[in-house]
Amino acid sequence: MRTDRRNTWHCSRRPGIESPMDVAPEIVCVDCGGRCFLLTHEPPDEGFAPGDIVAYRCADCMDRWDLVVPEADGDEHP
Repeated sequence: MRTDRRNTWHCSRRPGIESPMDVAPEIVCVDCGGRCFLLTHEPPDEGFAPGDIVAYRCADCMDRWDLVVPEADGDEHP
């Protein structure tokens, strides 16, 4: 039996990450300036962590955006 991995949520927890990240439910589309809405469901009881991939879909042009959840402010590594 083949599993389609594109539709499987994978949450990559990293050691030392104790609190979940807030992810915007809506962003601005870079291509058309429309409204993009979050497609990815937040992992229950875990939330999003830096390095996780979240997907958005634009309501106007229907483009999909896959973004990486960034490190928290002040946690950037040089």
